[in-house]
Amino acid sequence: LAKQTESVCMNACQRFVSNYTSVPLCTFHSDPPTPHTHTPMFSQQPQDLVVVAGQPVTLPCTIPGYHGVVLWIKDGLALGVGRDLSGYPRYTVIGDHGSGEHHLRIQRVELMDDAVFECQAVQAAMRSRPARLTVLVPPEDPVISGGPVVSLRAGDPLNLTCHADNAKPAASIIWIRNGEVLNGAMYSKTLLRDGRRESTVSTLYLSPSNIETGQQIICKASNKAVPNGKETSVTIDIQHLPLVNLSVEPQPVLEGHPVKFHCSAKANPPVTLYRWAKGGSIIKEVSGDTYEVIVDHSFFIEPVSCEVTNPLGSTNISRNVDVYFGPRMAAEPQSLQVDLGSDAVFNCAWTGNPSLTIVWMKRGSGVVLSNENLLTLKSVRQEDAGKYVCRAVVPRVGAGEKEVSLTVNGPPTISSTQTQQALHGEKGQIKCFIRSTPPPDRIAWSWKETVLESGTSGRYTVETVNTEEGVISTLTMSNIVPADFQTIYNCTAWNSFGSDTEIIRLKEQGGSQGSTGSTFLFFKSRDCGFPRW
Repeated sequence: LAKQTESVCMNACQRFVSNYTSVPLCTFHSDPPTPHTHTPMFSQQPQDLVVVAGQPVTLPCTIPGYHGVVLWIKDGLALGVGRDLSGYPRYTVIGDHGSGEHHLRIQRVELMDDAVFECQAVQAAMRSRPARLTVLVPPEDPVISGGPVVSLRAGDPLNLTCHADNAKPAASIIWIRNGEVLNGAMYSKTLLRDGRRESTVSTLYLSPSNIETGQQIICKASNKAVPNGKETSVTIDIQHLPLVNLSVEPQPVLEGHPVKFHCSAKANPPVTLYRWAKGGSIIKEVSGDTYEVIVDHSFFIEPVSCEVTNPLGSTNISRNVDVYFGPRMAAEPQSLQVDLGSDAVFNCAWTGNPSLTIVWMKRGSGVVLSNENLLTLKSVRQEDAGKYVCRAVVPRVGAGEKEVSLTVNGPPTISSTQTQQALHGEKGQIKCFIRSTPPPDRIAWSWKETVLESGTSGRYTVETVNTEEGVISTLTMSNIVPADFQTIYNCTAWNSFGSDTEIIRLKEQGGSQGSTGSTFLFFKSRDCGFPRW
């Protein structure tokens, strides 16, 4: 009965398989063959294999002396009947059928081939051992986000992210710079929907001090499918504001000669604009990196600036020119009017290049009073009044000077010859010279019982004339008589600070009859250089 049942089942199974449907293999259990029956055996069976996707692989199956149907089973499903694997274009059964060779050849292994395979001899009810075909998938070419050139601003840290996707097993990622592996990267893995492949992400952080522009950093991904790895790289592009240098040639230079300014800049991204200015005022007619100009003294104190711009911003640098120029007045001294006994302070400031020398002197005197900007005269006296000169000298370049006046407020000072001459019978004059700051409020002539300040009284007339040096008061007498030579004449002047008086006598003039009636005035020794009449 058992033999009959096995025969019926085998025939049914063969008919089902002949119709080719991928169903689990029918297996049979029967009594051991009788000793006189030959039982075929596997001389080759498929083994566990590891293969890289895209490569071919052959799973061996040899059953000598067996001439029945051979099935290849993948994960429990038949691939076809005998050598007919038309449902799997990449699959082929190869070998000498007569010798019992039924090898499974897979062209260009794919991930779907990752499975358990068996070779089964249907009529002999034999199954090979299960063979695990493990398919390795190399990662896709790694990609660094932002590559192939990663730009960042100077001073910013660098974050690099590298993806190595669709690998089985998941790819390992390392970072390399100058042949050395960089440590400290962070990794993450993601299992894909097929449940087999994984994608790997690695993030590398570098501090600003640890990166340089132009550096090349490599991301290398590897797994068992590509032990030598796949790699990609990025070049670091550190962007920065323009680095500017401003040169001036020649230096030093004499005023009135040409100079050339050159503004050299290193910038990333490149320079887009140059702007020039002098003393803060834009020089509109210049737009390139060079500025040529004839310099004057102003270039010594007003710097020339070059502003360089790129897309990140601007950098400005300024330079003064070492211009040699003669003295120029920076603070002009002012004439002074001070009270007698007070201090007089003059301030005189010059600029010049190279360094200048200042000399203060009183006009007409060779005495140097000061070599500073300030000239201080303590407790001034009347004789301190006059002209003062502030002189500046720039060696081998030039000199300049400025004159100021010192006026001393005090009582009047009368300077007249005490004995003056006239001709008998002629018109005679007596002159009185008054220096007074402030000007005299009153001038009076007195003799005997008479006092006359101005106008005419009898034979006498008083006239007053103002000059640059002072006031001249003249007493004119018509028809000189002998008594006039015996009279004492007083000239007195007053102002708010006091008064001064001079006594003058009239002497009969000798000489020829042709002499005129003119009278000459000779000042006293204290006239301090005023002109004589």
